[in-house]
Amino acid sequence: IQGMRIAGQKAASVLEMIEPFVQPGISTEELDQRCHQFIVEELDCVPAPLNYGSPPFPKSICTSLNHVVCHGVPSEDRILEEGDAVNVDVTAIINDHYGDTSRMFFAGEPSVKAKRLCDVTYKCLMAGIEVSKPGATLGDIGYAIQTLAEKERFSVVRDFTGHGLGQVFHCPPSVLHFGNPGEGIRLEPGMIFTIEPMINAG
Repeated sequence: IQGMRIAGQKAASVLEMIEPFVQPGISTEELDQRCHQFIVEELDCVPAPLNYGSPPFPKSICTSLNHVVCHGVPSEDRILEEGDAVNVDVTAIINDHYGDTSRMFFAGEPSVKAKRLCDVTYKCLMAGIEVSKPGATLGDIGYAIQTLAEKERFSVVRDFTGHGLGQVFHCPPSVLHFGNPGEGIRLEPGMIFTIEPMINAG
């Protein structure tokens, strides 16, 4: 648990570092390079996404803009424009522990819809965290998120989930962001997993 706490803090510090650079005119490639350098040189960590999977992911972070739900690949051709919403997803490895986190940023002033969507998504995340306690179920988490999202006339992306995390990047259980109370595995002390609701307008 302490190793995971340290890894999570390291990953969170990358998001704090990159925030001032998320501005119109910067490429997502530059965001990746800045994060890579900070993770490796300042934090003495390893960027988990780099060369992960098959085919290997080519970058150290994911940058998902506007209509891209997740796993967007940084590119020198993708320059942030005024009003763009971008999710920066960071996973840092330290002492074999994986810290996995992301944050939404706006380049300049967002549209009303984009701002509202991000605000509701954050509330969905907090609703899922609120019900995460020993004795609750994964279905309770999904239900809390789905109920709030749909109340706000948004929808839950069902193709991607949260996941177990520890000394491997992705492991069971899958944490669905929709569901029914009381369903799914029961939560026990010491479990570590991500809750990462992906919410759509429309």
